[in-house]
Amino acid sequence: MSAIRSPLSDEAGTITGEALQGALIDLIDLSLFAKQLHWNVTGRTFRSVHRQLDEVVEMARRYADLAAERSVAIGVNPDGQAGTVARGTHLPGVEVGYVADEKVLRLVTEVLAGIVTRMRTRMEATEQPDPVTQDLIIGIVHDLEEQHWMFQAMV
Repeated sequence: MSAIRSPLSDEAGTITGEALQGALIDLIDLSLFAKQLHWNVTGRTFRSVHRQLDEVVEMARRYADLAAERSVAIGVNPDGQAGTVARGTHLPGVEVGYVADEKVLRLVTEVLAGIVTRMRTRMEATEQPDPVTQDLIIGIVHDLEEQHWMFQAMV
């Protein structure tokens, strides 16, 4: 089986691959985090929070796939396995059982802020070695910041 090779230098590939792997872990875990809250949210604003969480899940899954495919395109194998995500996560766990809508809004706002911060670091790291990956990360940051704004506005 032949390996996928990229015209990026080894150093650029390493920096870019690490940024994409970190993004992949954040995005997979965000989709799981948001889906868990989606299933268990309760309260007066249940319906709107429930639906907004599905938007986050869809966005995170779409970008996780794009990040993984970009990684393969530059010759770096992505790892989105459960164990890898569990070892690399920065997200808090979600309590078991129902979660009040106000708590969900605060949790999601905090989690999105943390992911945006990490994505912005990745955006800066990929500026020189791979502007194509930086462009992908810019799109991710754009959509994450939009969701962060929307959840903050509901608090």
